[in-house]
Amino acid sequence: MTMDTVNSETVIEAFDQFAAQKDPDAFAVVVLDNAKMHHSKAFRRKIIDWMTHRIHLIYLSPYSPELNLIEILWREIKYRWLPLTAYSSFDRLCQAVKGVCNGYGVDNTITFA
Repeated sequence: MTMDTVNSETVIEAFDQFAAQKDPDAFAVVVLDNAKMHHSKAFRRKIIDWMTHRIHLIYLSPYSPELNLIEILWREIKYRWLPLTAYSSFDRLCQAVKGVCNGYGVDNTITFA
């Protein structure tokens, strides 16, 4: 989690950390949306490097919120799981979002049917 703005450099750093800690024999597939940060020149230059670490990137079609599971998750968090009191301050909102995320799969679940 970060409180900072997420940009291409942030995402590249996260992918580099993932590549460094990943089992070298394991193969990883990462599904990305089409955010600008996932298409920047700096990001595209790193794709070959990540492929050498057996990390393969797949992009969702340009507009497909129903395929982007994070969109479904955020919708549930925003409209069902966060109490209205969470919006009373930024600190409360952060605590509530962390609480919901930490309890996902136990306290809150999504059934994809």
